[in-house]
Amino acid sequence: MKETKSMLYALLAAAFYAVNVPVSKVLLSHVGAATMAALLYLGAGTGIGILSLFNKREKGERLDKKDLPFVIGMIVLDIAAPIFLMLGIAYGSSSNASLLGNFEIVATTVIALAVFREKVSRRLWAAIALITLSSILLSFEGTDSFRFSYGSLLVLLATVCWGFENNCTRNLSSKNTYEIVILKGIFSGLGSLIIAFVKREAMPQLIYIVLALLLGFVAYGLSIFLYVRAQSVLGAAKTSAYYAVAPFIGVFFSFVFLRERLTVIYLIALAVMIGGAVLAAADTLVRQHVHPHQHTFTHTHDGSTHTHTITHTHEHNHYRADGKHGHYHSRDALMKKLAAHHM
Repeated sequence: MKETKSMLYALLAAAFYAVNVPVSKVLLSHVGAATMAALLYLGAGTGIGILSLFNKREKGERLDKKDLPFVIGMIVLDIAAPIFLMLGIAYGSSSNASLLGNFEIVATTVIALAVFREKVSRRLWAAIALITLSSILLSFEGTDSFRFSYGSLLVLLATVCWGFENNCTRNLSSKNTYEIVILKGIFSGLGSLIIAFVKREAMPQLIYIVLALLLGFVAYGLSIFLYVRAQSVLGAAKTSAYYAVAPFIGVFFSFVFLRERLTVIYLIALAVMIGGAVLAAADTLVRQHVHPHQHTFTHTHDGSTHTHTITHTHEHNHYRADGKHGHYHSRDALMKKLAAHHM
């Protein structure tokens, strides 16, 4: 039940984030890249901060000194990533950026495995391979040219930053969610704002400031909040797999509202990306349930033989891997249970 709820959190987080790219594409005509990134995060931190005033029963411990390295890493990476993304959107297409955003799954999973030792199955590796291939296809401009797109490169850099950031946040996900999102929003926003001042970006009109702050609250604040909740149960790699639906929703918005055209290479990359996202999501379909089992065994004591049949239940996880279907359960726990029955 908890895992299903977390899966829904991850999907909702993806849906909220999906509006970011196409709406940002429109706003970037009036707002500088660093300023836009600052307003998005400030909107997230402020909005979630206001929501926290109405929720006094938030679960989770408060952050402490031992969490400081992950908090600093989370904030620094959250300053860099959205700036790379805004620049990538400005130089490239909104729909292309939406699909390339799925490379975040690859970055998050590889970092989770290499640095934080999360388990990654063969199916998830296959998904990573397909998503990587799709990202490579989308990084070149057209079928007749091998000219690399700088916009695509910037979006990929953003996803790598977020891959590291996801794993930093994973180590904080058991703590107070409101506190995490407020820190991410306010400090990452202020960092981006300083960069905007250094670059001497012009301050946008009030209407665009308000729109960017509202977009930040929905696409970053609510999305991050639900993402962190999902991570605390699913882990970094699995949560990013469910989050893979975000680019497809974003692409739909780009086609419908921005009238961005479809190309052959784009459709091929989309098909490959969908295949990878489906595999990534399928890898997380794990359910717990209980089976009754009867065990008959014979033993001897006091010169006589006795036969016993007992029934027990145990919880286990169904898994699907390499075309097989079976159960995980602890043999040692089972033997201890049987031994205790006859003591």
